[in-house]
Amino acid sequence: MSAKLPQVNSFLLKITCFWSNFRFINNETHPNLFQKRYFRQRAHSNPFSDHYLEYPLSPAHMDWSTHYPKFFTSKSDNNQTLVTQSQSSIQKKVEFADLGCGYGGLLVALSTLFPDTLMLGMEIRVKVEDYVRERINALRSQYPEQYQNVSIIRMNAMKFLPNFFEKGQLSKMFFLFPDPHFKTRKHKARIITAQLLSEYAYVLRVGGIIYTITDVKDLNEWMVKHLDDHPLFERIPDDEVEKDPVIPHVRTATEEGKKVERNNGDKFLACYKRIADNDSSED
Repeated sequence: MSAKLPQVNSFLLKITCFWSNFRFINNETHPNLFQKRYFRQRAHSNPFSDHYLEYPLSPAHMDWSTHYPKFFTSKSDNNQTLVTQSQSSIQKKVEFADLGCGYGGLLVALSTLFPDTLMLGMEIRVKVEDYVRERINALRSQYPEQYQNVSIIRMNAMKFLPNFFEKGQLSKMFFLFPDPHFKTRKHKARIITAQLLSEYAYVLRVGGIIYTITDVKDLNEWMVKHLDDHPLFERIPDDEVEKDPVIPHVRTATEEGKKVERNNGDKFLACYKRIADNDSSED
């Protein structure tokens, strides 16, 4: 048995090298190889697990230059990273956050719809995050003047959101087809809870919108109840929601949305506006 170990290790090394080279093949010259099946992973991930994630100490410590090089430049000074914005984009910050962004369908769809708005997808699954990052890089290579405003980061948004965004920074937050966590004992792991909504209210500006959609009726009722009960959110009437240019993409741009469409499933949509706290001096 031990005599075979060197052969096994050699084989694994060859596979690893092949995969490393294969993943970064140019999408323009090998379009058929850049497919989601090479980046498949489990549908969901445990948000309470230790995923060894890297995150900034505060929003001021975040280096956005690697995500949006067109808008930020980074330089080293005394072994510290200083991040500055290009002259044409002073004060520009991430405004849209897609939490659990999956394979990035919404980000790609909204990128050209809001070309001057920075958008960030947060995804906890390694291979899925890899896919979205390479998808964005491929689009930037193919269309150099587009898709510079979207990026992806591997992160647990249920734990570290305030480390990335300042108070009132975001104008839109998307929770599209989140993990339903069907078992009662797993409900605490749902991405919409009373405690988490307070964090979302902190990073979402007054007038900002939370978008939720799911094909699971029970989960929709759960999210609606928690949002209805929270004092800093107010449901947007359905007729007003339908006028929002984002809504068609919320319904159909994601992989999950397309799958539900193919299966003729139901989609339960609910959107909420962030309102001011009457007991504070919020703008």
